[in-house]
Amino acid sequence: MDTPFLLDEALDTFAQLFAEAGVAGEPDPTAMYLATAGLDARPSVRTVLLKAHDARGFVFYTHLDGRKGRELQANPHAALLFHWPRVREGVQVRIEGPVEIVNDDEADAYFALRPRGSQLGAWASKQSETLDARETFEQRLAEADKRFEGREVPRPPRWTGLRVRPSLIEFWYGANFRLHERQSYELDRAGEWHKRMLYP
Repeated sequence: MDTPFLLDEALDTFAQLFAEAGVAGEPDPTAMYLATAGLDARPSVRTVLLKAHDARGFVFYTHLDGRKGRELQANPHAALLFHWPRVREGVQVRIEGPVEIVNDDEADAYFALRPRGSQLGAWASKQSETLDARETFEQRLAEADKRFEGREVPRPPRWTGLRVRPSLIEFWYGANFRLHERQSYELDRAGEWHKRMLYP
């Protein structure tokens, strides 16, 4: 099968399941687990929100100086997991691949769409650093509000988007007795996509 067609097939399948998750009433279909590891190879995982997806990859936004930002700069590879238990008999989508920073125009355009409170929070937060008291953060938030009073809030220079470019996309379809169906799309080192079925 033509390798670009396989990637298109995988992306179309993701888009269909993503749409089904919205209709099925998943609390937040954009929620995805993001796994990273630093140079010490110790993994960490957290939930982030999908903000864009197309043939280039899957995008979320964060501060580059937070833990996940630091880890992805040191080791630019990540794994994503979507879990939509209300879709069909339960669906999971696993995605793995290298990570790149989105261009400034793309990051600026997304940041401009955020609520003003979220924009100010991006300036006030020292993401992942120790906070001595909630009042300290609230004071920083008030300072950011005063700083940008009466004008648009610009994107902080170290706050941006990260794109996971898929080299693996796996679809897991739940079934009774744990007799699940798994379809895996994988990119080889020669740049060719392959599709295979996996045992449950």
